[in-house]
Amino acid sequence: MIKASSSFSALNSSWRYRGPAIFLHWLLALLLTGMVALGWYMMDIESTPGSGWYFDLHKSTGLIVASLVILRLLWRVTHAPQALPSHLPQWQMKFARLTHWLLYTCMVVMPASGFIGASLSEDGVAFFGLALPRWATANHDLSEQFFGIHSIAAWVLVGLVALHALAGLKHLLVDKDGVFQRMWW
Repeated sequence: MIKASSSFSALNSSWRYRGPAIFLHWLLALLLTGMVALGWYMMDIESTPGSGWYFDLHKSTGLIVASLVILRLLWRVTHAPQALPSHLPQWQMKFARLTHWLLYTCMVVMPASGFIGASLSEDGVAFFGLALPRWATANHDLSEQFFGIHSIAAWVLVGLVALHALAGLKHLLVDKDGVFQRMWW
């Protein structure tokens, strides 16, 4: 383990994520947390009069989140970060890579399955009141299958985010090796 004093001095700008990646990381962290919370709340009030407003908000915000995820993926593909520090055990580096790509997978699957499910529903998809063109005929059974995938992806995402956050806190508070600071301003 590297001591805090040497790790923080070794943390230079080429080792850190760049500003746009940091901004998108934390913005998506906030938005995805809010979207999952809103989604769970919606399921509790699904049959309540007036609940449609929450569903419309979830769909509209989901379209924004999907756009930001695409932007984040494009940035990540074109701006790969430097490798993790060599002092980390190999298994941690492999596990970190796997977790990151699973997070990206969930961030793609979740909005895609939600969008397809909503598109196949009777209500369709609207972006803050502006109805988007239908690309398929409503199909309740197929819609529910995609919403099932959407729900599973949300639970997997929550688990992965918890794991990701715990690993980040371990690096910040226990290891004190500067790894957390890669994604901090």
